[in-house]
Amino acid sequence: MHIGLIGGIGVAASLVYYQRLAARVADLGGTMEMTLVHADIQELIANNLAWNADAQAESYARYIDRLRDAGADCAAITSIGGHFCYPETEARSSLPLVSAIAPLDTHFAAQGLKRVGLLGTANVMRTRLFGQMAQTEAVAPEGDLDAIGKLYQDIAVSGVCTPEQRAEFFELGQAMVRDQGAEAVILAGTDLNLAFDRDAGYPVVDALDIHVALLADLATGRQSL
Repeated sequence: MHIGLIGGIGVAASLVYYQRLAARVADLGGTMEMTLVHADIQELIANNLAWNADAQAESYARYIDRLRDAGADCAAITSIGGHFCYPETEARSSLPLVSAIAPLDTHFAAQGLKRVGLLGTANVMRTRLFGQMAQTEAVAPEGDLDAIGKLYQDIAVSGVCTPEQRAEFFELGQAMVRDQGAEAVILAGTDLNLAFDRDAGYPVVDALDIHVALLADLATGRQSL
């Protein structure tokens, strides 16, 4: 299956998607067909903060049309925060959409996890992954979610994580484990791999890896839409 990715939101996450998807498909003994289009991260940030789901869905639909015209069989949004308008995008999409959130819920249920902590954009944390988690309870950091979201946004836009930013995210995750009973912390921002590039001292699940595993299964025919 030819995989279409909406990338650029941000660039660092797109590169990791490409790298990990190619490696996963190779490990499975397959050959990858993939096309990536570059979306506008500033447009996504503005629409996400204003909760302008229709405007962002219209933008995604144009990128998905490009992927369709390039021969893609499905499309995926390479941003967890970018899923805030998933239903609106799905309604406009000229290709089947492959959610990054639905497989997370399935993964945690299969692992027997009952409560997980979230790190990502303010709206991801505030809405507990846009209410799209049905089988697992999600908790958010205590404190100013807008400030935490801005911290993540700065990393996503720059493509760089400073030691100070890393330390702050590590402590936010530790607090959810210590004070709120989170059994693991979800990196629900696809650029958070820049911060969590080393052991945090508690269980961490990169949402990007779960999404990539599903996309690789689709790419190699191990799973169908």
